[in-house]
Amino acid sequence: MRRILGITVMALLLGSCGAVKKRTTYAEPRTVEVPPSGPVSESEQATRQSGPSAPEVFTKAAAVVETALSYAGVRYRYGGTTRKGMDCSGLLFVSFQEHEVPLPRVSSQMADTGEKVRLGNIRKGDLLFFNTKKRGRKINHVGLVVEVRGDDIRFIHSTTSRGVIVSSLREGYWNYAFVKATRVF
Repeated sequence: MRRILGITVMALLLGSCGAVKKRTTYAEPRTVEVPPSGPVSESEQATRQSGPSAPEVFTKAAAVVETALSYAGVRYRYGGTTRKGMDCSGLLFVSFQEHEVPLPRVSSQMADTGEKVRLGNIRKGDLLFFNTKKRGRKINHVGLVVEVRGDDIRFIHSTTSRGVIVSSLREGYWNYAFVKATRVF
């Protein structure tokens, strides 16, 4: 009897190892700077120090928006970053990453990136942050501005019910949940 009990316990312990799920964590992206291999001209050095020009910024913002719009209709998947499914921060993470713009993976960390922008100064490519929970003040949702027409701000995001869609900040739910906007470019 003791032997059967021992074998049963051993089988349960060995069998339960396969049921353990791997926990996925998302760390902040690491960036590595590589020094130039040769001498740098004065004009190139001035460009590096001053950053990109305004037309470059608008072009890059438009490219990121177009990439995000290409995911319209993709279903929602928590933690997803592919066409099989994606969440709100995954949509933006992938869209910005495709254009070599570093952005954290989680919406609450994205909210600490860039400079804060007033709603009256919003433009295409800015990020909108929301708190969709009734309790708590933590940012848990993010969208990307795709169009501004007067006081109508339209943004792309991924919702649990409808996947990747374009919504308006004028909609009661999103207007009420809105927390802040930032500019990465």
